[in-house]
Amino acid sequence: MILAHDISGSGPLLVLVHGITEDRRSWDPVDLTASFTVVRVDVRGHGASEAAEPYDIPTLAADVHDTVVRLQEQGLVPDGPPVVVGHSMGGIVATAYGALFPARAIVNVDQPLHLAGMQQQIQQAEAMLRGEQFPLFIHGMFAQMAGGLNAAELDRVNAIRAPKQDVVLGMWRPLLDDSPEDLSALVDRLTAVPSDVPYLVITGLDAGPEYAAWLQDAIPHAVHEVWQPPTHYPHLADPARFVARVEAFAG
Repeated sequence: MILAHDISGSGPLLVLVHGITEDRRSWDPVDLTASFTVVRVDVRGHGASEAAEPYDIPTLAADVHDTVVRLQEQGLVPDGPPVVVGHSMGGIVATAYGALFPARAIVNVDQPLHLAGMQQQIQQAEAMLRGEQFPLFIHGMFAQMAGGLNAAELDRVNAIRAPKQDVVLGMWRPLLDDSPEDLSALVDRLTAVPSDVPYLVITGLDAGPEYAAWLQDAIPHAVHEVWQPPTHYPHLADPARFVARVEAFAG
């Protein structure tokens, strides 16, 4: 699928992938156009992109890749592997991109990749997710993750948020339906980022005392940074710091 997108800036190609229930406007405060040709995409089922099954992570990564290839074939963006930056669910998509397709660098913003803990939480909420309380669950979940993000910026992101039950259930199907063993095998596949592809994780919320060691085992060359204040949105809490860090890491 060719995703809805916009293009701005100049320099090496960089793709921004938003989080679940959001769209590419969530990146508005983050201006990387001085150093990169920036393509912001709407993941399938989000924003202006088509809603169509399947919603599994490898398919979402392939959508991003297909969009990059199409834009390069049309001469609209520079050739060569892109830097892929993803937030939340987009962090898993970006990681999968690095595992499945050529990439210049990957940046994962506050998305833990050890999904076993998330699987337990999602399965406990399955009745709400599949029922009429779905919107309440989604908005409540993200309210708990806001942390130190200022109120005006949180209001802006919440105004963008458009939860679609079938899309979210499709993306979370492995968490709801897979065995722990099958989910672990999927994570192994999605985190197989080659050692010559720089990989940066910026964590805003505490992922647990064992996560850093797990990440180092899964992606040995990963650079892992924990930013303050605690929030699911470190790139929006301090956009200037985030831009400078991405430029230094992948520029």
